[in-house]
Amino acid sequence: MRLFLLPISTRRTLIYCQRLNVTTTNEQTNLALRWIDQGSIKASSLWAGWEKKESGWQKWLVDRGNAALRRIAYEEWGLKSIPALSTRRKEEELKEKGNRIVEVSFPRSLIPEETVTALLKKLGTERQGLHQRSLYWCFVGMPIAAPFGLVPIVPNIPFFYLAFRAYSHWKALSGSKHLEFLVDNKLVTPKPSKILDELYSTGKLSFDTPSVSTTEKSSAGLNDTEEKMILHESDGKRIAEALELPELDMELDRAVWQVERALKAEKEKKEEKKEEEKNNLDLANAEAQKKK
Repeated sequence: MRLFLLPISTRRTLIYCQRLNVTTTNEQTNLALRWIDQGSIKASSLWAGWEKKESGWQKWLVDRGNAALRRIAYEEWGLKSIPALSTRRKEEELKEKGNRIVEVSFPRSLIPEETVTALLKKLGTERQGLHQRSLYWCFVGMPIAAPFGLVPIVPNIPFFYLAFRAYSHWKALSGSKHLEFLVDNKLVTPKPSKILDELYSTGKLSFDTPSVSTTEKSSAGLNDTEEKMILHESDGKRIAEALELPELDMELDRAVWQVERALKAEKEKKEEKKEEEKNNLDLANAEAQKKK
């Protein structure tokens, strides 16, 4: 497999895993994983069929569901792209330890090579607690939602949603632990990508901000006094095409959309706070004038 580090803003980076030479050996040794994967495929097929409907409750449900899926954190989707660490996979990767088998592609113009390992470690550990807690509460909620399945015709949406979220959190948690294992055992090799450098350079993509200088970067990714967007809408398609990873388009589009909304909300919150402080100051000055 190959890992990609793709800066979204001056402080946030998407990690994505491309699977190379995929085999079914590991899955065949774990029947439970095969059932889960088969169930996921069937669910995706059913969902795709509902998307084609022009109206009805299935179409309504798909529209609401797609909106909800887009709000699932892009960090979670990125970690889900990393395969779970089975016993067999762990043994195989440790055998290749001297070769550092997993390449990490990144734009060196934005991420210094010496910070890559620290960034991977951060991305692999910072959300483990969140996914563990969320997985637990999904398991708690599933038995509560199960009786809704007794209602005829209409599927048990609350139960299926909790089951999907449990699976999603498990996948993300498994991916994060695999990433942490790779870093701790020095199984990753940072490899600057000329393609990504070209894509991220001025003129290739429409940036609103110039490249971040080396002095402004940190081991947590890209750092700046004020967080700014690096990628924008439609940039994901160009990167996905250049890397020949069509599925990456959706991942980057989702990440850009989420980060833009987050930065907009933060900006509005700061402006509201400044306005509140200004009003409080004006009120205090007015009270002082009255006392005089």
